[in-house]
Amino acid sequence: MNDTILQAGIVSGEAYKTLLRECKMGGYALPAVNVVGTNSINAVMEAAAKNKSDIIIQLSNGGSQFFAGAGMADSFEAKVLGAVSAAKHVDLLAKYYGICVIMHTDHANRELIPWVEAMIEYSEEYFAQTGRPLFSSHMLDLSAEDIDFNLSQSARLLKRMAPMGMSLEIELGVTGGEEDGVGSDDNIGADNPALYTQPEDCLRAYEELSPIGHFTLAASFGNVHGVYKPGNVKLRPEILKSSQELVEQTQNTVKNPLDLVFHGGSGSEKDKIKKAIEYGVFKMNIDTDTQFAFAQAVGEYVQEHKVAFEHQIDPNDGTPYKKLYDPRKWLRKGELSMVARLDEACKDLGSVGKSLALKKTTDIAA
Repeated sequence: MNDTILQAGIVSGEAYKTLLRECKMGGYALPAVNVVGTNSINAVMEAAAKNKSDIIIQLSNGGSQFFAGAGMADSFEAKVLGAVSAAKHVDLLAKYYGICVIMHTDHANRELIPWVEAMIEYSEEYFAQTGRPLFSSHMLDLSAEDIDFNLSQSARLLKRMAPMGMSLEIELGVTGGEEDGVGSDDNIGADNPALYTQPEDCLRAYEELSPIGHFTLAASFGNVHGVYKPGNVKLRPEILKSSQELVEQTQNTVKNPLDLVFHGGSGSEKDKIKKAIEYGVFKMNIDTDTQFAFAQAVGEYVQEHKVAFEHQIDPNDGTPYKKLYDPRKWLRKGELSMVARLDEACKDLGSVGKSLALKKTTDIAA
């Protein structure tokens, strides 16, 4: 059993780096789950608490906008405020669930740089008040741009984030498929060289960013967002191994010096997941599978109680159906199904029972 203890809640700074180090030393990784509202956030925290696993909660720009409310007129402001609102929700409740949470935002391409900058500004204000940033990290995905622009912009934002103990996730190479408007399904396929990151690029990122602050790296090794038919995607985790070895040898570092993340984890082969963790992956993104789990359970419930979703009162015998169509009933079915899928993810990644969190002892009802 691990003796390292961290305060439950959103982690940042040294606590964040401690959590990553324990993952890599312990040979396990954390699920990084995309969320769109309090139902999915609460399901993620419930699953983490149930499995005694720490967790990564993240929002895309579209997920952030939806969290703020689809009826909000200003979409950019909604993307910012939705993410901020989600972070404050997690900040309030995670300690009561007794888990450590990495609060993160997902793919932000060139057009979304202002989105990241606006969220950093909120963290700066929060840091001035509390001594903690609102988010643990943000992702800046400039993998579609040339590497000079990618790393120069990453360095610029990291200089602003590092004093607050925030980390920056970058991407080199391209994760196939599409994620909330970033990327395209046209780029998938085992023969696309852009889906495989070059170790030399990983070394350059380490040389330019590590002197500034902490960064994590989504190095592509054939991974793709979504789930596709067998044979359409070929994962090559040995690319991660080669990248780690190049940095280790040229920079005289410890083993697996890069903190790697695995995008497009839904539907991945179990043995490839294990190899990726062996080569320094501490985080695996999961979105498609948890979306489906939630939707499938809700759909099954609606089909089972179809008449209750067509009539408030039974047209034949007058039976009232309020207890069946109550949103708490069918939303809870979705939450529980999502929890069950995350049980599987925690098991696959080896994070079950590995939480470093010291649970808050204050009675939540007090």
